[in-house]
Amino acid sequence: MTDKLNPGELFPSLSLNIAGGEKLTLPDDIASPMALVLFYRGHW
Repeated sequence: MTDKLNPGELFPSLSLNIAGGEKLTLPDDIASPMALVLFYRGHW
């Protein structure tokens, strides 16, 4: 398990496959300097 982010630290680069076959790269694809990202695992 990795450590949590501390105030002032940058979000690490993370690539995600999203619905529709597109790819989202965080934080590069977020236009705002501040954002909230929620991860929903869906139904298993």
